Amino acid sequence: MDAVEQKILAAVDAQRETLLAFAQDIGAHAEPGFFETRTAARVAELLRGCGLSPQTGLARTGVKAVLQGGAPGPCAAVIGELDGILCPAHPAANPENGVAHACGHNAQLTALVGAALALSAPGVAEALSGSVAFFAVPAEEYVPIGTRQALQKQGVEFCCGKSELLRTGGFDGVDLALTTHVHMIPCESDLLLGNVACNGFTSKTVVFHGKAAHAATAPHAGVNALNAAALALNAVGLLRETFRECDTVRIHTNIREGGAALNVVPETVVMEAMVRAATLEALDDAARKFDRACTHAAEALGAHAEILTYQGYMPVRPAPADPALLAAAAALPGLSAQCAEPGMQNIASTDVGDLSQVMPVVNFTHGGTAGALHSADFAVTDVDKAYIAPAKMMALTAYHLLKDGAVLAAAAIALPLAGCSQDADNAQNAVATGGNFEFITPGGEKVINYEESERKPLRTFSGEDVRD
Repeated sequence: MDAVEQKILAAVDAQRETLLAFAQDIGAHAEPGFFETRTAARVAELLRGCGLSPQTGLARTGVKAVLQGGAPGPCAAVIGELDGILCPAHPAANPENGVAHACGHNAQLTALVGAALALSAPGVAEALSGSVAFFAVPAEEYVPIGTRQALQKQGVEFCCGKSELLRTGGFDGVDLALTTHVHMIPCESDLLLGNVACNGFTSKTVVFHGKAAHAATAPHAGVNALNAAALALNAVGLLRETFRECDTVRIHTNIREGGAALNVVPETVVMEAMVRAATLEALDDAARKFDRACTHAAEALGAHAEILTYQGYMPVRPAPADPALLAAAAALPGLSAQCAEPGMQNIASTDVGDLSQVMPVVNFTHGGTAGALHSADFAVTDVDKAYIAPAKMMALTAYHLLKDGAVLAAAAIALPLAGCSQDADNAQNAVATGGNFEFITPGGEKVINYEESERKPLRTFSGEDVRD
C-alpha cells in the first residue's frame, strides 16, 4: 500500500461518524426522482465542506463539483443517485411522500461524499493526473408517465436523470464514470467488481377504447374495454414461449384505469407496461409482440387499442473488472471480492445503461444489506460494508485510474473505442496478471501490452484527446 492509499483510507476513517450520520439522514428523508431538493442540498453542503464549489440545479436537482488534480488528464465522474423508490410499506419511508431508500441510493451518495472527503485531503489530489467530478444525479428510478408529461412542460425532455444530463451537457468533458450500487444480483462476496449486463426497457401506455352501455340491461350494445385488456394480458402471457432465455425478456403491467362505474360497460381502460430485454434487438422484438397482442386482442372484441411508446433505459454494456478496481480492492484486504463473469445478467434496468453506451463505466457493487430491493424488508445490516467500504473503494478506484499519468484511465477510455468487444462472448478484453495489462480484440489480436514498468499515459492529455 502506497502513501496516498494510506491517506485516502485514513481520511475516510476520520470522517466515519460524519458519513454514517449523512447516510442515516438521507435514508430517513427519501424523495422521488427530479424532486430531490432536500437531498441535493445536503450533498452540496458536504461538497462545500470539502472546499469544492458545486453547481446545483442540473436537470432540476443534480449537483456537480470538480476536483482538479496536480497534473492535466482525463475527467472521471464519481456518480451517486439522489432519488428513492415509492415504497410506503418500508419502515423508513418518508411520511410526506411514501418514498424510501429501498434501493440503497443513500449508500451511493455516502460513497460519493466520502470519496470527495478523501480525494480532497492534503497530499491526495496532487497525485492525480486529471480531475474528478463528484456528480449527484436525479431520477434513476422509474418516473411515472404522468409525472414525465408534467416535467416535459417544464423543460425536462427525457425520462431519467442521466439521459437528461447527457442531453443538456451535464456530462460534457467527462471521460469515464465510476458507479456503485448495493448488490443487484445474488453475491456472497462483499464486493463484486465489474459491470454486470442489465436489461434495457421501454415503457408503454395502452388505451383500450370500447363503448359504454348499461351493464345489466344492454351489455350487448356495448364494447367492454376491460375485457379487451384482460384478453390482451392473456395473449401477452402466452407469448412467454416465444422469448429466448438468453434475452431475459420481462413484461409487467398495471391497470391504471379500469372503468367509470360498476353498472356501465367499461368504455375506456388504461394499461401501463414495461417491456424489458437484454439487448436492443430482443427489446424491439418483445415490444413488437406486445403491441401485436394488444392490438389484435382488442380487435377480437370490437375494441380499439391505442398504444403509446415512451423512452426507457438502454441495456448496460457488460465489462470485466477494471485493473483500477482490482488495485482498490487489494487495499481493503478485510473485504471479500469477486469479479463479474461473462454470462452474469441483472434482469432489472438502470439508466447507467444510457451512460455505458457513450462512455466507459467502471462499476462495483457491495454488500452490507439484506432483503429484496424495492421492498419493505430491504435494510442495511452492516454500516461499514454498506457505507464506509464503498466510500473507500470509490476514492481508491479514482486514485488508481488517475495516478501515474492516468494510464489506467487512458486504457479504459481507449479500450471500447479501439473496437474491443465488451459483450459476454468476448469479455477477455483486459486481464491483470503479474502487473501486465493486455487489451485484446475479439479476433484475438493484442493491441496493447502494457508492462508495469512502463507507467505512462497512452497519449498525453496536455493537448491531444485520447479519443481522437
